[in-house]
Amino acid sequence: MKKLLAQSIKIFIFLIAGLILWVGFYILFPNVSALKTKNPDITSFMQYRFEQAEEKGKKLNIRKSWAPLSSISPYLAKAVIIAEDDKFWRHEGFDFEAIQKAIENDIKTKKMKFGGSTISQQLAKNLYLSPAKNPVRKIKEAILTWRIEKSLSKKRILEIYLNVAEWGNGIFGAEAASRHYFGKPASALSPIEAARLAVVLPNPKKLSPVSDSAYIQRRANLIYSIMVRRGIVSEEYQDAVGETSTESEETEAEGTEPGKTDSE
Repeated sequence: MKKLLAQSIKIFIFLIAGLILWVGFYILFPNVSALKTKNPDITSFMQYRFEQAEEKGKKLNIRKSWAPLSSISPYLAKAVIIAEDDKFWRHEGFDFEAIQKAIENDIKTKKMKFGGSTISQQLAKNLYLSPAKNPVRKIKEAILTWRIEKSLSKKRILEIYLNVAEWGNGIFGAEAASRHYFGKPASALSPIEAARLAVVLPNPKKLSPVSDSAYIQRRANLIYSIMVRRGIVSEEYQDAVGETSTESEETEAEGTEPGKTDSE
């Protein structure tokens, strides 16, 4: 009995030591601070897409071109924040209200989707992790998100995210997406084009910003209407392009979180 107890204690100590080492690794590594000046090349998520393609006997051609934040349309940056993480400038990496809603929804639907991700969390996942949906990955994501928020400015976080986000099959970053879908640099995107790009971020494998689907059009118009109401886009511009929406639609857009799916 004593021997069994001693073995159990040893196993418990071993597990605790392993957990401490594991947590310590994600606290100290990778070198998040290097991202202050160094732009990431191939991310963990890009590598995951490579492996997915290889498993199917296909070759994935990654299309990406780094663009500084100053060369990305401010309409896109603001549309993405509205769609994905409207509290981005105020929170410290985590939107606890959105997380609570996501947990409540998981309990209600009996499906663990782990939604409620902020832009900082999505960046941590894209840079360093796999898209696996499990508690272990979420713990890693939380540690890395905390480190990213402590190490980088909000503008740098947004700049990196807009350059590594997936916008289609092998299409990563705002510059590549803008040129692929609209035939222009990211700096020249119009407000409605920016809104359409923002809409597809939660599911870029299935959604296209140039699709004629009612969902894309409705969500893009809602994001666009918020930009108009907040003064990001002038009403004169809205009249010129013929974009209109009702007050109820604008309220619906601000009350929903289209980017909170935490999908692949």
